[in-house]
Amino acid sequence: MGHGADVIAELLVDHREVDALFEQFDDAAPGSADRKRLIDALTIELVRHAVAEEQHLYPAVREHLEDGDALADKEIADHGRVERLLKDLEGREPDDADFDRLVRELRTEVLAHVDDEENHLFEQLRTGVHPYVLESLGKKVREAKKTAPTRPHPAAPSTPPANKLLAPGLGLVDRARDYVTGRGQ
Repeated sequence: MGHGADVIAELLVDHREVDALFEQFDDAAPGSADRKRLIDALTIELVRHAVAEEQHLYPAVREHLEDGDALADKEIADHGRVERLLKDLEGREPDDADFDRLVRELRTEVLAHVDDEENHLFEQLRTGVHPYVLESLGKKVREAKKTAPTRPHPAAPSTPPANKLLAPGLGLVDRARDYVTGRGQ
């Protein structure tokens, strides 16, 4: 957290952290506890990132960019696919038959989403949104990640105001579960 000044810098650092976790996953022995630990870390990062984007970035996309509603809806749909894969992985062990296949599907979805954001959406934000707004969004995203859930909740709302109301409560419950189980530590 606290990676960069504006929302684009903040989210780019998140993307690189996700890339690094996927690389570490590749280096871990198939079926190992390290792979489960890395998927847990990846899940925590992806869920917090997605919640923060849905709370702050996508409403700004709707407000400031031409065709913003369509852009935001597409990004939220991407998140939905990723979250369903994360939920499926949550109940699996690294030696389960479908574990590696699900991770490959997850990586494909995440990389396509990251590529779209970095090569299209972020360019539009940089040219279409005042730098002050981008800096303000960066701060809001950093703050949102502090209280965001750490586990997938595919049925939870993905748009304001409901997501802003529910996410901190879900986040509190998730962090308590993580503490008790040692997940993410």
